[in-house]
Amino acid sequence: MRSTTPSASPRARPTCTSQSSSFRAVARTRPPPRSSCNTGADTLAGVPKIDALPYDDKTVYSVAAFNRGVAQWLGRLPTVWVEGEITELRRHQRWASVFFTLKDPADGSCLRVTMPRGQFDGLRLDLADGERVHVYGRPELFERRGDFSLRALTIERFGIGAHLAALERLKTKLAAEGLFAAARKRTLPLLPRRIGLVTGNDAAAKRDVLATIQSRFPPANVLVAETYVQGPRAAAEMVDALRALCEREDVDVIVLARGGGSFEDLLPFSDERLVRAVASCRVPVVSAVGHEQDTPLCDLAADVRASTPTAAGKLVVPELSVVAAGLDRARTTLARTVQATLARKGQALAHTLDRLRGAPRRTVERESQRVEQAHDRLLRAPALAVERKRAALESAGGKLRVLSPMKTLERGYAIVRSGSKVVRVAADVAPGARVEVALAEGGFGARVEDTHD
Repeated sequence: MRSTTPSASPRARPTCTSQSSSFRAVARTRPPPRSSCNTGADTLAGVPKIDALPYDDKTVYSVAAFNRGVAQWLGRLPTVWVEGEITELRRHQRWASVFFTLKDPADGSCLRVTMPRGQFDGLRLDLADGERVHVYGRPELFERRGDFSLRALTIERFGIGAHLAALERLKTKLAAEGLFAAARKRTLPLLPRRIGLVTGNDAAAKRDVLATIQSRFPPANVLVAETYVQGPRAAAEMVDALRALCEREDVDVIVLARGGGSFEDLLPFSDERLVRAVASCRVPVVSAVGHEQDTPLCDLAADVRASTPTAAGKLVVPELSVVAAGLDRARTTLARTVQATLARKGQALAHTLDRLRGAPRRTVERESQRVEQAHDRLLRAPALAVERKRAALESAGGKLRVLSPMKTLERGYAIVRSGSKVVRVAADVAPGARVEVALAEGGFGARVEDTHD
């Protein structure tokens, strides 16, 4: 396997530091000056004047009076922002308020928080346990039970929570544009001419991908583009590397690889610029970022998602032994196919030659039969013609005999003529006129004595 890395000037890798967020409160307004506390006092410092029960040398408050005084004192405190992690989030359709506990992840300190349900729903944050938030509110005491809490006025996501919300909005936007549609996904080439690899310098992901490709398909040619894979410069550098590899005509597939890391470390792989670059890449892209549970947005835009860099190496090249075995099977199948085709074509050719050899004899026989049939027809033609004419004459004679006047006279009829005219009606002659009567045999003359209709 040949691995090529574009020349680049050495540069210092970014140092990533994480800061644990402490539970803190920041006053929005200047708090009132603290009242001095009389340690042996007859009254509670800062508590408005309330009824007390005198006992010898001390002043005693009832629970109700004490809680009321503390509640009134808390009511004078300013509103504050408090940072913490949401736990024990409780809400119910019949409850007028939403309850949760704000926990300091540093030492486990807890603060109960309440918020009117309408205000909470109006934020549309869809909060859940484990999210880091900033809560703006005022401390208060529920007098009847003596429960101390923070009455929230508004809530904002902080840290990962804010990033999650932003990523969800970006995911919805890009999905609406069709960047994650399954119809866009392309299949990987069986044997790529050259594989592009975008990864970090001296990264485990780089070693895993190259080692896997080397072990599976040693002839593979890999072009490595090293970039930052975390920090503020990472997204822009990876976009440039992707575009540079896409411009090369010999690169058939690109792997975008990085090992596991924190949520913040993997944020560049959800950068909108990188996601769009992956989606618009000329060749198929395999995304191998983080571990199985990590799903940056570039995974959704890529043509194929690999759970690990090692898995990506297995996806882009086949095993050489499998390819060789497949070629052997193809060679055997091709040889058998060629032999069978040659045998089938040889049989067809032999059959054609047989037909050609027998064709002249069969042609002569067929033409001889046609000549004999024509000769017979010629010999029979005059007699048949005379017979047809004789039959026609007999038919015509029969018709003439039927139509002959003599045939009518033979049945007892006569023809009467007056001069040269045939008498058809009595009015044609007058009494005393002489007429000639013709019979079937002979005739006679007669005189008309009278006529009648």
